[in-house]
Amino acid sequence: MKTDVFISGGGVGGLALALKLANRGVDVVVAERLSNKAPVYKGELLQPKSMQIFDGLGLFDEICSRSNEIKVLDMLELSSSLKVRDQSFMDYSVLPGKYDAAYMVHHEELKSIMLKAASSFPNFHYFSGTACKGYTDTAAQLQRGKETFDVEADFFIGAEGRTSVTRKAMDIQIKQTMYNHHFLTVTFPRAENFKDGKIISTYNRFLGLFPLPDQQVRSVYLIPEGDYQELKKKPISHFHKLYTDLAPVVDGYVQQLQDWKKIQLMIPVMYHAPAYVKNNKAIIGDAAHAVHPMAGEGMNMAIQDADILGELLADMKANGKLAAENLSWYEQVRYRRAEHVLQLSHLAALAYSFPFRTVSYLRQKTFERMEEDPVLHFKQMLNVSGLGMWKENVRDRFIQGGLIPKRVKDLDPDRKELKYFTENDDYPWKVEGLQ
Repeated sequence: MKTDVFISGGGVGGLALALKLANRGVDVVVAERLSNKAPVYKGELLQPKSMQIFDGLGLFDEICSRSNEIKVLDMLELSSSLKVRDQSFMDYSVLPGKYDAAYMVHHEELKSIMLKAASSFPNFHYFSGTACKGYTDTAAQLQRGKETFDVEADFFIGAEGRTSVTRKAMDIQIKQTMYNHHFLTVTFPRAENFKDGKIISTYNRFLGLFPLPDQQVRSVYLIPEGDYQELKKKPISHFHKLYTDLAPVVDGYVQQLQDWKKIQLMIPVMYHAPAYVKNNKAIIGDAAHAVHPMAGEGMNMAIQDADILGELLADMKANGKLAAENLSWYEQVRYRRAEHVLQLSHLAALAYSFPFRTVSYLRQKTFERMEEDPVLHFKQMLNVSGLGMWKENVRDRFIQGGLIPKRVKDLDPDRKELKYFTENDDYPWKVEGLQ
C-alpha cells in the first residue's frame, strides 16, 4: 500500500493531523494500535487556540454543542481550618475575539467527532487495532492481529505518545523530569449549575475540578508520590471526604463513586525531545514533548503541532516541494512555543508541589497580583490559551513579588490582538518559500 503521509497513532493529535491533510487533498493512512476506547485518562480541556484550529476544520459548532464551556477558573486558597483565605480568578474573557473560552469535552467524544469528519474523505484511510512495529527505509511495518503488511509513504509521522516507535526509529533520546507527587483522577456527577472550573488548595493539598457536559465533572487530586497503594487500602468513604473537605459543592455527588477501581493514578512527567524532525520523519504530541498536567496543555500542544505540520505537509504536496528539508519549518515554529508551555506548567507544578505554608502564602499572593494586574492577567491567559506568547519581564516579576505597585490600566483589545500569533507566525514558509 502506498500513501502520501503515514501517521502512527490515531489519538487526538494523529486524527487532527490526518483530518487537516485529508481536507487539503493529501492521501493519508492512520494506524491506531487500540481497537477500543483508551483505558487510561486522556486530556479533555480544549484551549482557545485549539478551538480556533477546529473552527478552521469546520468543527467548532459541533464541538461546542458537545462540550461544557468554561469562562472562568476559580482559584481558592484555603486555610488549615479549610476556610476560604483567598480567592482569585483566571478569566478567559480578557482575551478579545471569538476564542475567549475553554471547553471540556469527553476525550473519546472528541476523537469520534474528528474520525467521523475525516472518514468523509476518500483519501483518508484508518486502520484500527493496528500497531506500527518499525520502519524500513521506505515503509512503515504494521501488524494487525497475526497479519503483517507495509505502508509506503513520502513522510512518516509519529503520534503514538510517550513510547513512540517513530521517535525510536529516528534515534532521538529523551530525558524525563519526574515529580514528588502523583494525581488521582476520576469523573463523577455534578450539580447542573456547577459549570466553571475550580482549583482548590491548602498548603499541603490540591484539588482541581473541571466540569464536563452531561452533568459530570473531571477531578484531579494531588497525592504524595508512593501514597496510592496505602490510600487504596482505606474505605472509599475516605476518598469521598478528601474531596468534600475541600469542595462542599461535590458533596452528594462524589459519593456516587463506590469503587476504587474507577479512580486512576496519573504520574506526571516532563520531557522535551531535542528534535522533532529527522529526514522524512517527524513526531508530534507526547512523542515530542510531555508536559506536567497542571494546566491541561498536553492535548492542546498535540493539536497545535498537528495544525502546523499539517499545513506544511499540505503546502509541500500542493506545490510539489517534497524535499524532506522543508519539515524543518515545523520544528522552527513549534519548538520554542512548546518549550515556553513546558516551563510555565513546570513552574505551576512547583508552586503546588511542596507542602509548606510559606509556599502557600507566596502562591496566594502571586495569583492575587496576577489577577489584579490587567497586563499580567492577560499575559497569563494568552500563554495558557495558545493564541500567542508574551513572556513575563522583570517588571512583571517585581509586581508579582509585591516590590512595585500593580498596574491599573488595561490594554485595549486592538493592542491585545497584536500579541496573537498571525498566519505568518504560524506558517512562515508561505512567505519565505519552500525548497
